Amino acid sequence: MIHPSYVDLMNVVNKGVEEGETPVINSRYSIVMATAKRARQIVDGDAPMIDDVAGKKPLSIAVEELEQEQLKILPQDEEEVLSYEEADRAAARALENSLTEEALRESEANVLGEAAEEQDVTEEDEEN
Repeated sequence: MIHPSYVDLMNVVNKGVEEGETPVINSRYSIVMATAKRARQIVDGDAPMIDDVAGKKPLSIAVEELEQEQLKILPQDEEEVLSYEEADRAAARALENSLTEEALRESEANVLGEAAEEQDVTEEDEEN
């Protein structure tokens, strides 16, 4: 038998859902998809949210995170909202970076232009 079982994990995830509300997770597929997604995040460099991960595979770590209530599964619509918010923040950072780079280029151009003007003035003085 797999420990923890799918039923145990679904109970942990749906803990706090009042009767009559739609459960966050209602199938084994949802558990598998959530833990696989988290395992991929761990493989890609995210730090585990639990201690004692030595020698454990990313999927095992993800299942333990879920079982220990360290991992929260968001309903699809909440997840989409959060991903849009993150995309907005990333776009704002990219815009800020491009504006900063543009300002630096303009500043460098101004400095180079002033240096060229000074050199022209110096050459004219030497000729006279």
